[in-house]
Amino acid sequence: MKRFVLVQYGFETPTPEVMAGWTAWFESIGDRLVTSLGFSHGMRVDHDGTHDLAPRGGDATGMSIIEAEDLAAATAVVEACPFIDSVHVYEVAMRTSNPDR
Repeated sequence: MKRFVLVQYGFETPTPEVMAGWTAWFESIGDRLVTSLGFSHGMRVDHDGTHDLAPRGGDATGMSIIEAEDLAAATAVVEACPFIDSVHVYEVAMRTSNPDR
């Protein structure tokens, strides 16, 4: 199995209905889900300095790592996702691990 990073974009205030949709989607992934994280507040660093990244539409608001046979299979998993704006799907090209963590 290959690993894929799914980067979710877009934000809306979590409601019980929104959370139920995400819970159902994560349950549908089952053991293909490696990990998932939601993002809150962050900073963008570029050549012009640092810029505030509060959760809002258009910014990355979460990421998940899943296992799938190929990019097409990973993309099919995302098609059922209750994303807000979009999800970018990237195949993991290399992995490193820190055995002390």
